[in-house]
Amino acid sequence: MCGIVGIVGKSGVSERLFGGLKRLEYRGYDSAGICTITGDGFDRRRAEGKLENLARELAAHPLGGDIGIAHTRWATHGAPTVGNAHPHIVGPVALVHNGIIENFKPLRDEMIAQGRTIESETDTEVVGHLVAREVESGKSPQDAVAAVLPLLQGAFAIAFLFRDDPDLVIAARMGAPLTVGYGDGENYLGSDAIAVAPWTQRIAYLDEGDWAIVRRESIEIFDRENRPVEREIVESGASSAPIEKGNYRHYMQKEIFEQPVVVADTLQSYIRPFEGEVALPDIDFDLSKVDRLTIVACGTSFYAGLVAKYWIEQFARVPVDIDVASEFRYRDPILEPGGLALFVSQSGETADTLAALRHAREQGQRIAVVVNVPTSSMAREADLVLPTHAGPEVGVASTKAFTCQLAVLAALAANLASERGEFGRDEERDIVAHLQEAPAALNAALGHDDEIAAMAHLIAPARDVLYLGRGPYFPMALEGALKLKEISYIHAEGYAAGEMKHGPIALIDDNVPVIVLAPSGPLFEKTVSNMQEVRARGGKIVLISDAKGIAEAGEGCMATIEMPEVHPLIAPIVYAAPVQLLAYHVAVLKGTDVDQPRNLAKSVTVE
Repeated sequence: MCGIVGIVGKSGVSERLFGGLKRLEYRGYDSAGICTITGDGFDRRRAEGKLENLARELAAHPLGGDIGIAHTRWATHGAPTVGNAHPHIVGPVALVHNGIIENFKPLRDEMIAQGRTIESETDTEVVGHLVAREVESGKSPQDAVAAVLPLLQGAFAIAFLFRDDPDLVIAARMGAPLTVGYGDGENYLGSDAIAVAPWTQRIAYLDEGDWAIVRRESIEIFDRENRPVEREIVESGASSAPIEKGNYRHYMQKEIFEQPVVVADTLQSYIRPFEGEVALPDIDFDLSKVDRLTIVACGTSFYAGLVAKYWIEQFARVPVDIDVASEFRYRDPILEPGGLALFVSQSGETADTLAALRHAREQGQRIAVVVNVPTSSMAREADLVLPTHAGPEVGVASTKAFTCQLAVLAALAANLASERGEFGRDEERDIVAHLQEAPAALNAALGHDDEIAAMAHLIAPARDVLYLGRGPYFPMALEGALKLKEISYIHAEGYAAGEMKHGPIALIDDNVPVIVLAPSGPLFEKTVSNMQEVRARGGKIVLISDAKGIAEAGEGCMATIEMPEVHPLIAPIVYAAPVQLLAYHVAVLKGTDVDQPRNLAKSVTVE
């Protein structure tokens, strides 16, 4: 959500700034802009919509300058118009901003009362006026920023450019990620390491409350008390190569088909196949003493956590509470000192989840995180980091990050079961063998791509679609419905199959497809009963099951998708593939923007 790039350079920067924005495009945005300093002062180009619109602006009106800031904006305050697009210019100051200034209204009223003209609808412009007021009163840029930052409430990452100092960018972060990069005779800043990877691998992550003075030959960092501090310079490891789609039509399609490889890579770091053991990274506390686990996440990551609740309670016999991160703090949960709180996030920067993590820390909880970015804020603040190895995920709707989260959570459930004595050695060896089967089973599931594509026309005309599942397939139904509505814009809902008769059955008619996730096993017969209730009311069923389940209940279904028969611990990983493919092919058929669906952002850094 929103992206910042800055360069204090030795030569023209506009083309590189645009390239940095391209590398941040995956985060989601609806307008973009670049501002540089030339001999005539500020020069700026902005555009609504995708970066190709900004590219046309730059082609028609090239932008000079050796220093500049750039931004992709996901609209919060104010519509995604050129006037609301960043960078904003206020007198001697230009700025870009990720996040939300929660107290912008009284600050805005104060600026208007002082006779200042507000030109946009954004909260960002108000910050520009505050800093401009300080500069115009005679303060240096550094003193102006230091005076304004304590006035701001909320979560933000901000970069300032100063018209009268073409060797200076000042950057600050509070609750939103920001990175500074060290080059040779020039320096950089970005929302993450990927943004600056083509120019440098030497980066430092700003801590909460930090602000930095970035010049060509130096970077000075200060904490929230304005004290000079040193932040470790690390090798980012971020690839400087552009992320390509290869022969795939969309990034989402490519990432769906990468899942067997990345799930294998992820599991490789958690299992010892020769010993038949599941091993977690080094921990400085005893997992066997964990009596209750609290899981917190958002969106798709929350559904991964819901699946984990079933696994951990079933196999490890540890009670699990789970919360949506945006609700967690506000219900004032009872957290016993010394408990373990687990946070699941692809980016490790999700604002709601990060705030919940800090709340849990304040309540005396040990902190574990499942993240795809091991240098993220959540990872740096955790006691136990459980990394996924999904690699960069460009498609906004999560696919491979989700299945890698499930792989890590399956390993965690197995390890907990072993540590607590719920698994003996033979059982642990058996589970390790099944975990090793997951990539091949995923690959087999993806082998049904053509038939799923062929049935997409059965779903595409629908206005509403229901997904049903029992046990861990209930959260998989929720995830399937989320994927469909995210990228096809069809209204879809997931339900526990047994709950259908308590309300959703009123929606059933011959225009409402019902997707049922039901592998054969202990819950199958009851799910089949729910299918019969749908069929009796004219509902059109798509059954996703294994061969045994389809043989028993597939007759009379609108369509069936056959999955391999696998152990319950890895089955949800495998069943992710058909619901992802179904959503993908329906969206392609409807002609929507699959990789960057409307109104959505990849990394949600505002509450």
